[in-house]
Amino acid sequence: MKKVILMLGILVFGLTSQAQSKLEDLSFVYGEDIPDESGKIVEMIGEANGKIYALNLKGKDEYSLKIFDAVKMKLLSTSPITMPEVDDRELEFERVVMLDGKIYILGSAYYRRAKTFSLVGISINDKGVPAKDLIKLFDTQVENKSNRGDFYFKESPDEKAIGIMQAAMFEKEDMMQYEVKLFDSSLKTIFSTSEKVVVDEDNKKDYEFSISDFDINLSRDVSIVINEGWRDRKKKEKIEKFEVRIFKSANSYKKEVVNIDVTGKEIINCRLFANNHNMLQAVGFYSSVRDNGKANKELKGLYVATIDLKTNSVITTKFNEFDYATKVKLLGERRANKGKDLKPLYTIHSIIERADGGLVVLSEFSTLYIGKKQGIGPLGFQPMTYTRNEIIVNAMKPDGSLEWSGVVPKEQVVTVTGLSLNFGAFAGGGAGGGSFSVGVSTSISLGVLGKGPEFISAIPIFHKEKLYVLFNDHAKNVGITNIEDIRTMSNPNKAVPTLFVFDQKGNMVRKDLEEAAKEELSIRTAVFYRKNSNEFIIYSSRRSVDKIGRMFIND
Repeated sequence: MKKVILMLGILVFGLTSQAQSKLEDLSFVYGEDIPDESGKIVEMIGEANGKIYALNLKGKDEYSLKIFDAVKMKLLSTSPITMPEVDDRELEFERVVMLDGKIYILGSAYYRRAKTFSLVGISINDKGVPAKDLIKLFDTQVENKSNRGDFYFKESPDEKAIGIMQAAMFEKEDMMQYEVKLFDSSLKTIFSTSEKVVVDEDNKKDYEFSISDFDINLSRDVSIVINEGWRDRKKKEKIEKFEVRIFKSANSYKKEVVNIDVTGKEIINCRLFANNHNMLQAVGFYSSVRDNGKANKELKGLYVATIDLKTNSVITTKFNEFDYATKVKLLGERRANKGKDLKPLYTIHSIIERADGGLVVLSEFSTLYIGKKQGIGPLGFQPMTYTRNEIIVNAMKPDGSLEWSGVVPKEQVVTVTGLSLNFGAFAGGGAGGGSFSVGVSTSISLGVLGKGPEFISAIPIFHKEKLYVLFNDHAKNVGITNIEDIRTMSNPNKAVPTLFVFDQKGNMVRKDLEEAAKEELSIRTAVFYRKNSNEFIIYSSRRSVDKIGRMFIND
């Protein structure tokens, strides 16, 4: 089963003495209290072998593996994760993955003399004990430590394989390098490719180069979307080189390139989505372009390009402007009447496939503000303010054109303090300076989870052609659907859950709890795991009480 593609979120539900609760079509069942221990669960890894596995973090980097009974949801064991040394270098923790029921810790190390950036895997048994043998996954040549880049991860839909990309900048050569590998459930390499690309910002005006996304489908085909754009001053044109590089298992992973034609527009970002009809869809925002070829940068609308993987042909490319009603809600009637566009502060939250092959795309207002550093030296602290506001919902037809749209009204803000030493991990995927970027990674690092950011955003659930959007809201917003009347939720401990429901025609209704209990559990959706289409394993807490549980969608 594939983990849901979405940004971090949280909601709160009443807890009865039977550890159950219900909100509209959703019901919740919890296990026993987790014994009072330091740290918080920051990732729900998955379920296998009659057990549930979770990653726990204490302090800055004290990780441990928690194992629960899958039926009683009772804690069985907690095993500290100690990263070993490799060639006199202590590995830096990257993440924990589960592939076909097997658990691995992934760790990285940089070697100054050799100028290599390495990634290794360590097998963990069902009791939390690591194996002695290490599995070398990457040993990539980089320019230096500052430009070593990052590792980016994507699991296959069946969770039996994992794709990993390493991307870094070679500033002296004006080159960007990326290396992509696909591994099976034993971490054996299935496929590998690497390439250096010229980043020509010195000779091209307004130059930008982005590896926007990469993805793996059920056939274990690997796709990478790359966008290169610049302004031709002589011709007064905006040039967009927008292509998808596809490596198919049925074609021995030979490189195949699909170009998506874009004229008179600028691609802002892109997400890849492999649907159930052997199609690959590229989805993202675009902006308009002035007569002199300069992009306006503001969001004009949403595009959908559909590629038939049998023939590598682009079947349709649809550019859909945000409709007037949506602009009125987000900009106000005066600015909407003037034809103003949206600020480039929205990110694609999630993409969901409809039964007819169309899509539901959710886009969320999302910002991160980093305040002034406090303290002396590299270990100083800096405040970080995360904002997650309204969500734009766009229902797309199978051909990529807009069917209906709506706006989920919300305002959420939380401020946390983190070590400035780790800020490179919070930047959202940048693997070098200047005009080169990678838009693959998540927007919030594991290192700040358990401290606040997981209390905001939302979780979408799609069931029987209904879209449910749940989030944590200010108690005084109960019953309110007018975005202008919404109050900001900044204290999750005093928040209440709300549920917005969209039917097949886009009609929206709001559902709230009739009565909220004072000691409600808060679901930290940053660490949930989707078991199947109507069951989720969740982690909830309230002050010193922590539980894991299951969330069900009632038919």
